[in-house]
Amino acid sequence: MSLKKKIILGFFISASIIAVLVTFEYINFIEIRKEIRYLEITDTLRSKSLQLRRHEKNFFLRGDIKEIESVYDYLRELKAILRENRHFDDTGKLVNFQDKIFEYEQRFNSIEKIVWDFQKELVSLKSRYPQHHIFYPVIEATFLERPLVNAELIKQLFHVKESDPAITNLLKLNEETLSLIKDGEEILAFSKEIDKTARDNAERVISISQVAILIFFPLFVIVGVGIFFYVISSIVKRLELLMNVVEQTGEGHFVAMSVPLQKWASSDEVGILIKKFNHMEEQLSQREKELIQSKKLAAIGTLASGVAHELNNPLNNIYTTAQRLLKKTGEECPSFIKKGLEDIFGQTARVKQIVSDLLGFARGREPQSRELELNNIITSAYQQLGNSVNISNIKFLLDSSPEGVLIFADPEQMEQVFINLFSNAIDAMSGNGELGVKIEPEDDNVRITVSDTGKGMTGDNIEKIFEPFFSTKDKGTGLGLAIVYNIITKHNGSIKVESEIDKGTSFTITLPKGQK
Repeated sequence: MSLKKKIILGFFISASIIAVLVTFEYINFIEIRKEIRYLEITDTLRSKSLQLRRHEKNFFLRGDIKEIESVYDYLRELKAILRENRHFDDTGKLVNFQDKIFEYEQRFNSIEKIVWDFQKELVSLKSRYPQHHIFYPVIEATFLERPLVNAELIKQLFHVKESDPAITNLLKLNEETLSLIKDGEEILAFSKEIDKTARDNAERVISISQVAILIFFPLFVIVGVGIFFYVISSIVKRLELLMNVVEQTGEGHFVAMSVPLQKWASSDEVGILIKKFNHMEEQLSQREKELIQSKKLAAIGTLASGVAHELNNPLNNIYTTAQRLLKKTGEECPSFIKKGLEDIFGQTARVKQIVSDLLGFARGREPQSRELELNNIITSAYQQLGNSVNISNIKFLLDSSPEGVLIFADPEQMEQVFINLFSNAIDAMSGNGELGVKIEPEDDNVRITVSDTGKGMTGDNIEKIFEPFFSTKDKGTGLGLAIVYNIITKHNGSIKVESEIDKGTSFTITLPKGQK
């Protein structure tokens, strides 16, 4: 995953946690506001219920008609509050409270009617028993508070029957008053219970909000900071390693990063940078080897050129002298002299060939490039080699396009490349095996693979294979592959070798198609 995606993912996770917290807190805020509003309503109900009971008691204690109006005012206010805020009722408690208010109101209406009826009966008693006028103010002042006492007083004082309307009104007043007091107590109990429930709900919602903040905020901090430090530490560690490797590269030590990239999900930008750097290290190392090889070839070429020129004239004199002496020897010449002359002549010819190879390697002329067809060059090189080497037991395979493959190169030098490669391959197979050539055109290049089924080479030999005068054969100058390397390099190409003991060797040449 790229750094950009990691950062976006970290931001998205953190933002999601904050979004969840904000959403939850917003919903919870609405719930808290609802509960607070409900709490205000229940508190108002409780307060007005207390006021209702206070005016109720004042009415029964003092008998003040104004208290009746106050009771009805508070009943109207309670009913209005319950009616307007019925949507807050999730438990049905407000409905029960409203029913109890309605029952209380009915009972209070009944008491009011009884009071008016008793007062009428009291007026009748006054007209019938004026001699007891001293008791009437006491009865009027206390009948609401103590209806049973007044009923007993009237029975004994006026000698009226139990069925007298005054007595029945007082008895009924006592019964209704007790029921009203009970309803009033239930109203207070309802208001307290509703108020307590509202407070508990408000505290519960606030507690949930606090718990959510205590959970989500630390989670956001942990996740956000954790992702931040994970990304930063991953980047910093790898960049520190990369800096160390860059310093070593600046000092001339071309080493790739040895830490496994899988440890840090190497598909991000830093991982890609490390991969590119490792690839660059490989290329730098390869270029350094090529540069050293070029300098080595140039130095050896200069030395070889000087040595070859110095040896060439004496060798020519020895060669021609030995040739003349061989012609002048007759049958009378001792055989050991003749044999010695033949040996001198042969070895001189061999040394002349070595000197010729040295001069050819040293001169290393620049390519005279032109358009040529690779299939013909390769076939021609193999046929020329057949004139000097036994190829009867060699199976030659050319894997290429039948239409041919065109490149821009020096034909003579290319022919020399394949003659040298084929010659080495036949020597490695001891004249018996399979020699294959595969040509693969690419976009701007051509890849040519020359492989054999010979005895192969060790890793140490592969490292030195293109060095001048290095040879794994008993006979040979060790210049063949050095010349091949020099020619390929001058054609802006590259050559690599792969080999396994007892399985064979493959040379892979990459050449550009164009003129430049």
